[in-house]
Amino acid sequence: MEQDQRAAAEWYRKSAEQGDASAQFLLGVCYVRGEGVKQDPREAAKWYRKAAEQGHDGAQCGLGVCYYSGEGVEQDLSEAVKWFRKAAAQGYDVGQYLLGRCYLTGTGVEQDQQVGVAWIHKAADHGLAGAQAALGACLYTGNGIAQDQKEAVTWLRRAADQGDAGAKKLLGKIDHP
Repeated sequence: MEQDQRAAAEWYRKSAEQGDASAQFLLGVCYVRGEGVKQDPREAAKWYRKAAEQGHDGAQCGLGVCYYSGEGVEQDLSEAVKWFRKAAAQGYDVGQYLLGRCYLTGTGVEQDQQVGVAWIHKAADHGLAGAQAALGACLYTGNGIAQDQKEAVTWLRRAADQGDAGAKKLLGKIDHP
């Protein structure tokens, strides 16, 4: 069957307007990507918010990204952290990773590298390649965690095996300093 993104977006809209959080999230994704609808960051944030307020973890993370980047809403880094934290608390790996990154850099929250690494580690354990690469980098440098180059290589290889370019680049530097 041929994909019809416009029809999919319309079906998502019908369910979203009836309060279905998953449909609200998916409609937000459509607006972010411009799939089946005209790309519109404000509409994306609106639908993410509706789903996020119902506890949808993906929408909470998506709304956090909106606040982080200032796409569709006024940029507010502490609000971004709030939504990343809600998603992370539910075990949403991308939320855990992004919350960890915020703690590592002190973005929207007081910097705490150990807390940052702990959140990134949770996401890495779920198999998220970017988190695995970040954990490997932290282990390699000793940023927020005891330096362990052997363990760093293990995590970097996991990320590289999933195609993470940053992990491949760092592995290349480790192998050929």
